[in-house]
Amino acid sequence: MASWSTSTPLPILLGLLSILLLHPLTTTFGIRLGIIHRRSPDLPIFREAPSFQNGEQCGSEKADGIHVAMTLDANYIRGTMAAVFSLLQHSTCPENLYFHFLSAHIAPEFFSSIKSTFPYLNFKTMPLIQTGFVGRYQKSIRQALDQPMNYARIYLANILPPDMGRVIYLDSDLVVVDDIAKLWSVDMEDKVVAAPEYCQANFTQYFTDTFWSDPDLSKTFRGRNPCYFNTRVMVVDVDKWRKGGYTQKVEECMALQKRKRIYNLGSLPPFLLVLAGNIKAVDHRWNRMD
Repeated sequence: MASWSTSTPLPILLGLLSILLLHPLTTTFGIRLGIIHRRSPDLPIFREAPSFQNGEQCGSEKADGIHVAMTLDANYIRGTMAAVFSLLQHSTCPENLYFHFLSAHIAPEFFSSIKSTFPYLNFKTMPLIQTGFVGRYQKSIRQALDQPMNYARIYLANILPPDMGRVIYLDSDLVVVDDIAKLWSVDMEDKVVAAPEYCQANFTQYFTDTFWSDPDLSKTFRGRNPCYFNTRVMVVDVDKWRKGGYTQKVEECMALQKRKRIYNLGSLPPFLLVLAGNIKAVDHRWNRMD
């Protein structure tokens, strides 16, 4: 299993206590950190990470870039720091990683915290508020799932630069223990989303009796073999997402949810309604559920 040294600084260590491991469980990782930078009392204190450099086989063209999108807020910044570190540490071409951090609002302290911890990191912070999505979702049965940042992945195509064709979305409570380039290079086979798929899961439980008893709604998955997939780890073809109007399709499901409760759990069910049975399935090791 993954391991860490007892000398691991507390802010990073806490970020690893509730992690989702990606890729082989036998892979280990260590934290190598240096000088402490002090910032806002509202944010944890992190040590400066070392510079991670490309291997000789890495290209330096724009096309060689790997784009990773993650959410960023005060509640999960420890996990974000641990996730970024793990991505850099296990990447063959760490200088080719470009991070796009989505925050609920404009927060200069987040920018300075990341910049001082990872001085050489290629990244941008973007406020989610510009999407204007607040108030479009119905409260779920779990308060933790009602946070706006849980809905950020729906609006990736709205926020990311128009020339970006593909992005990997990762939740902020995970650690990557293999080269993310392997996931980046997946053949999407003309699909909009690639993610681990779990067809053995009880798919019906994600939707209410109101949904299944409605003669029109119950036909939603006709012609598809719908399987559960988790949106915490996914590759998104941003071009196809935009051209197919998938943000609007997911929002339409959210609008229906506000009129009559058809599902119970946050931002995942509308993704399932729109995409289940029509994604590119990737190896389960990219999203360990056990």
